[in-house]
Amino acid sequence: MLNQKCIDLGSAPNDIRALFAYGLQRKAEIGEDKVFDFSIGNPSVPAPEEVNDCIRRLLEEDPVALHSYTPSPGSWETRVAVAEHLKRHFPIDAKPDQVYITSGASSSLAISFKAVASPGEEVIVPSPYFTEYKTWVEAAGASIVEVPCLEPSFQLDVPAIEAAITPKTAAIVVNSPNNPVGAIYTRESLERLAEAMRKKEEEFGTKIYLISDEPYRAITYGKEVPFVPAIYARTILCYSYSKTLSLPGERLGFIYVSDLMDNPEETTFAIQGAGRSLGYICCSALWQRVLQECIELPSDVEAYRVNREILTQGLSELGYEFVEPDGAFYLWVKALEPDAKAFSERAKDFELLFCPSDGFGGKGWFRLSYCIARETIENSLPAFAALKKAYDEQQ
Repeated sequence: MLNQKCIDLGSAPNDIRALFAYGLQRKAEIGEDKVFDFSIGNPSVPAPEEVNDCIRRLLEEDPVALHSYTPSPGSWETRVAVAEHLKRHFPIDAKPDQVYITSGASSSLAISFKAVASPGEEVIVPSPYFTEYKTWVEAAGASIVEVPCLEPSFQLDVPAIEAAITPKTAAIVVNSPNNPVGAIYTRESLERLAEAMRKKEEEFGTKIYLISDEPYRAITYGKEVPFVPAIYARTILCYSYSKTLSLPGERLGFIYVSDLMDNPEETTFAIQGAGRSLGYICCSALWQRVLQECIELPSDVEAYRVNREILTQGLSELGYEFVEPDGAFYLWVKALEPDAKAFSERAKDFELLFCPSDGFGGKGWFRLSYCIARETIENSLPAFAALKKAYDEQQ
């Protein structure tokens, strides 16, 4: 018999990708320049030329060796490259044994949830949060517990998180810089969260993991992104190069089990076992080689910085309210009516495509992804003005 849960997921696909598909259809119908698609975090900045040069060079090597299987957690050379990178940039003696190479952050997170949460347990997620967390947590047999962040800063509400921790709590997820808001959690709030987690571990006699989802770590606009494993020992770090190197379609990332926790070997075995059970093994051999050579390349943030300024200035002048993003490439904007879904549907009449907050665990906001062409942002402002005028005329 078919799995009904999977039927339900397949028949109701990810809202962001559904909107992205709608945008592609509209562009084919009326022209690409007439559709203002802010739906998906698909970088418009090209990958560094060094990445292309590396691929060309690798393709001249022995194809049998180049395209062979690697060990399930990734080649030893790639795991060493990741560990050395972490040691160079952060205050931690990272070991390659605790690194697991993955096909992007999606598999990193799905593996991590499966590894740390048993059926019937809970994973606490500050909201708003990336839409698929719920899918991956529930696929592990656990339940998601949403704890709203503080408004208007969208920093962690540590007392509320602490109150939500129970003996069933297996993990807490932090995503900083945050998708969808762009907030960077402060060192102070993370330290208070860590202290609350340690206190609850002692109270309940349990182990509570902190899963740090960091695909946007390199995309910031001046503020520090604290290194979470140095703040809370029992941390599992999930990383992706989709945004850092503009390689979303190549699916490349890693999991790092912090060496600072008291059970790194056992936790690493759980990660490896979860990867095995889910079939997330032997990440692309070619892209592992690319990573070894390109891991120190910087992220091109300048284009996003310019887009951010154009969009925030334009929307501010039009009277929209939003959260100033400190990182990532998303803008969290207040909808012009309480029903964000209805607002986003109405925006389609103006060929504006953006994601309502409901899918992110929030109400009354919408997310704009500004990693798109600068011209699209500039050309969209009259449409935002017309949308605002339509609502103002209803008052």
